[in-house]
Amino acid sequence: MLHQRNFLARHLRLLAATAAMALLAACTTMDRGQPPQLERNASWVVLPFANHTETPLAGQRAEAMAQALLSAQGVGANVRRAPASTQQEALFNAGDSQRTQDALAWAREQKLRYALAGSVEEWRYKVGVDGEPAAGITLHILDVASGDILWSGSGGQSGWSREALSAVAHKLMRKLLDSGLAASR
Repeated sequence: MLHQRNFLARHLRLLAATAAMALLAACTTMDRGQPPQLERNASWVVLPFANHTETPLAGQRAEAMAQALLSAQGVGANVRRAPASTQQEALFNAGDSQRTQDALAWAREQKLRYALAGSVEEWRYKVGVDGEPAAGITLHILDVASGDILWSGSGGQSGWSREALSAVAHKLMRKLLDSGLAASR
């Protein structure tokens, strides 16, 4: 009887540990390229992020977060944000590509070295009892002079019901940037 109880307890612990690992693994998904070798102390610009969500201003929230994270990473002596256009970000904005091209042209005039471009695919609290936060972000590091994409990464992350959406997005963006900037440290 004691042997059966120990056997059952051991298997229940193993099952609980396996379930916990599967749950944690399902919280984040990321795909990213090999980190490029970037110049240290180069000037950076954060280009307008496209908003592919139903959440107004999600792109601008992600841009502000990206600028703060790049500055905190210490990748460049100067991290700037492209000047805001007079066109307000709107739902289903068809002008995202033009805003990015205009900002890239401005960055060339300023002789900035690298640009961080991106898009927000998800920025919401999931519907349901728990209302879990979920974020999906794609980032690109560009060579400003040529417009070439040097690195790309994309990911999605969800959090727990009491976690802030901004905290989930921050963690995801930091993970993506850490992998994109790894070779430059």
